[in-house]
Amino acid sequence: MKIHKILLLTGLIGFASLAQEITPNNQSKFDDVTYRRSNVYRSASGKPGPQYWQNSASYAIEAELDDKANTLKGKVTMTYVNNSPEDLNYIWMYVEQNRFTPESRGTLTTPLQGNRYSGDIDGGVSITNLSAKTKGDASTKFLITDTRMQVFFNEPLKAKGGKATVSMNFEFKIPEAGMDRMGMLATEKGTTYSIAQWYPRVAVFDDVVGWNTEPYLGAGEFYVEYGNFDYKITVPYEHIVVGSGELVNAKEVLTAEQLKRWEQAKNSDKTVYLISPAEAGNAAVTRAAKSGKVTWHFKMTNTRDVAFASAKNFIWDAAKINLPSGKKALAQSVYTAESDGPQAWTRSTEFTKASIENYSKMWFEYPYPNAVNVASNAGGMEYPGVSFCHASSTGADLWDVTDHEFGHNWFPMIVGSNERRYPWMDEGFNTFINYYSAVAFNNNEFPSDVAKSRSRVPWLKSKYRESIATYPDVARPMNLGFTAYYKPATGLIMLREYILGHERFDNAFKAYIKTWAFKHPQPTDFFNAMDNGAGENLNWFWKGWFVDNDNIDLGVTKVTENKDNTIITFTNKGDMPAPVVFKVTFTDNTSEVKTLPVEIWQRGNEWDYLLRTPKKVKTVDIDPGRFIPDVNINDNSWIKE
Repeated sequence: MKIHKILLLTGLIGFASLAQEITPNNQSKFDDVTYRRSNVYRSASGKPGPQYWQNSASYAIEAELDDKANTLKGKVTMTYVNNSPEDLNYIWMYVEQNRFTPESRGTLTTPLQGNRYSGDIDGGVSITNLSAKTKGDASTKFLITDTRMQVFFNEPLKAKGGKATVSMNFEFKIPEAGMDRMGMLATEKGTTYSIAQWYPRVAVFDDVVGWNTEPYLGAGEFYVEYGNFDYKITVPYEHIVVGSGELVNAKEVLTAEQLKRWEQAKNSDKTVYLISPAEAGNAAVTRAAKSGKVTWHFKMTNTRDVAFASAKNFIWDAAKINLPSGKKALAQSVYTAESDGPQAWTRSTEFTKASIENYSKMWFEYPYPNAVNVASNAGGMEYPGVSFCHASSTGADLWDVTDHEFGHNWFPMIVGSNERRYPWMDEGFNTFINYYSAVAFNNNEFPSDVAKSRSRVPWLKSKYRESIATYPDVARPMNLGFTAYYKPATGLIMLREYILGHERFDNAFKAYIKTWAFKHPQPTDFFNAMDNGAGENLNWFWKGWFVDNDNIDLGVTKVTENKDNTIITFTNKGDMPAPVVFKVTFTDNTSEVKTLPVEIWQRGNEWDYLLRTPKKVKTVDIDPGRFIPDVNINDNSWIKE
C-alpha cells in the first residue's frame, strides 16, 4: 500500500521531535509465553499429535495387612508396554515408602520447625526377589536411590510395542501419619488403615523429558502411567476392605444380607446402610467368614493408581450415582462411630454422590464403577475412585473436602498431568470446578469463597508471593495454597466469567478434558487447547497470571461529558493487561455493561472510550461482577459529584 508523501513527511518530523523521548509499547506483554510450536507428538492446536505415544503399565498385586505389626507385604507383577520410539535398557520405578526414613531426601529437606510432611521416619520399603524380563533370561539387577528404583534389563525393551514383565516382593511398616496422605487412625474399637503409595510403580517416560524421576519430597504428588489393575488384599476376617475399582468377589466376602443391601443401594438415590451404626464392629453379624483371614479382590481398568482402606469397625453405606449416559455408579462411605452423625459422616455418601454427578454432567462423565469416601487420618487426599478425608470433618468442612477430593478424579486421575511439577494443573483446575459444584449443591448450601477474587489481593501484593509456575517443593509453604490452588482457580473463574464467557470457555475446557483424558498433557498443551477452542490469543493472560507474577490494576481516571456523548478515560497501572468490563449507570437510573478488549493496552496504558448517548452519566464501575483481583480498587469507580 502506498503511503501519501505528506503523511510520511509529517510522521518523520514527529519522530524527530520525539527522538529523545522513546516510549515503548506493550507488545512484550502479548508475546508468546513459552515455545508452543507443533511437533509430531503434540499439536499446536492443543491436541495429541499424529505420532503421540505413551507407555502403559498394568499390575497384578497380592498383599497382606498385618494389623498386629502394622505392616503390609506382598508381591507385584507389572506388565509394561514400551510404545515409545526408542528401545529401553532400563526403567525407573517409584518406591515411595522410602520417604519415611531418617535419610530420605524428603526428611532432609523438611525444616527443623516441621510442616505437614514431618514425622514418620522409622519406615522404608524392603524389595526382594526382583525379576525383570523382556526376552531371554530375566534380570535381577536393580538400584534404589531414595524413592526411585532403577530396574535393568538383560535385553533392551523394544520400541513401539515391546513388553516387559517386572515382578518383586515388597514389605513396609505402615506410617502413622503418612504425610497426611495415608496412614493409621486409632479409634475406640480398632484402627482405620488408609493405604496408598503402597506398591512399587513405574515412573512416566514421555516425549518431553524422558524419564520423570523427581524424588518424592512432600508437596509434590504423583505422575504415573495408566493401565489395568487386579489386586487382592488379605486381612484378618474381622476387617472390611474398600478400594479403588470394583469388588469382584463380593459373594465371597459379604453376607447374604449385605449383598441384598448392596443391590438396594445400587438402585437408591437415598443412602442405604450396608453395615449400620448398630452393627459396626460386630463380626459375628457382619462378616461372611468367622475366623482366619479373608482376601478381598478388586479390579480397575484404565487407571493410574489404586488405593484401599481397611478396619474392623466400619459403618458402611452407599447410594447410586446417576450418570449422563444412563449408566450408574455407586457412591460409598466408610467411617467409625466417632464420625457418625447427621451433621457429620452420615451425609458423606450424599456429598459424594452429588459431587460425582455434578462433575459428570458439567465436564466429563465419571468412568469408574465406585466412588468411596473413607474417614481417615488424612486431612484430604485423592486416589482414583477413593478419597481419604479427615474423620473429624463435619458440615461445610466435610462437604468441601469431599467435593474437592472427588473432583480430583477429573484432575489428575482422568486428565493425567504431572503433579510433581505442575500442581496447578490438578489442584488449581480442581479448585476451579469445586466452586461451581458448591454453587450447584443443594441451592448453594455451603457457599464457596473461591470466586471472591478481591480477598486474594493482600497475597498478590505481598513481596513474598511466588508464581503459579513455581514447583510445589520449591514454593514457600505459606504460598503453596495460593500458587497451586487459589490463584489458578481465580484465574480460570476470571477467564470464564470475565474474559471469555461461559459458552466459549466451556467448549474449550471440555474439549481439553476429552482430548487429554487418560493421557499426559503439558502446560503448553492446555494453553494451546484453550486458545484454539476459544478462538482467542490469550498469551497476555497465560504470561501474566500463570507464568509471571504480574498484577492487574485498572482504573477510571476521568469522565468528560459532552452534549451528545461522554468520554470515559481508563488507565492500566498494572504489569498485566486485562479487558475492561464496566457498568455505566445514568442519572435516570438505567444502566449498561460494556466491554473493552484487552487490545486497547497494546500501544499504551491510557484509553479514551466514546460513549455515544445523550444520557448523563452518574457512575462508572469497573468489574461489576467482582471477578478480577484488582490490586487497587480505589480508582475502579467514578461517581458524579
